[in-house]
Amino acid sequence: MARLATVGADGAPHLVPITFAVHGDTILTAVDGKPKSTMRLRRLANIATNPNVSVLVDHYDDDWQTLWWARADGVARLVDTASERREAVRLLTGRYEQYVATPPPGPVVAIDVGRWSGWTAAAQG
Repeated sequence: MARLATVGADGAPHLVPITFAVHGDTILTAVDGKPKSTMRLRRLANIATNPNVSVLVDHYDDDWQTLWWARADGVARLVDTASERREAVRLLTGRYEQYVATPPPGPVVAIDVGRWSGWTAAAQG
């Protein structure tokens, strides 16, 4: 499970689960076709106001020796070229079988990662 953290103009944090693909030091995510209450998504408005974001991916298990997390801090931007959008959707479709039949129709967000960090319980023992 991955989560995207943004901050709005009011300074309030906003956290949403996302699908994603990684290409080098760029994380790609898109607004997919699942029902939403509005297409004026807060995450997109927040990125327009403050493009600094974090993405957190983690794994939980009752066996705490298998716990881990990874975080990417970066600058988000909306993809605005057709070729970059095609490549992002291709990468997302490669990760998520559900996107083969229904590719994400909404905006694509590219996060240019400036800092990667993480932790694993296995490295502690």
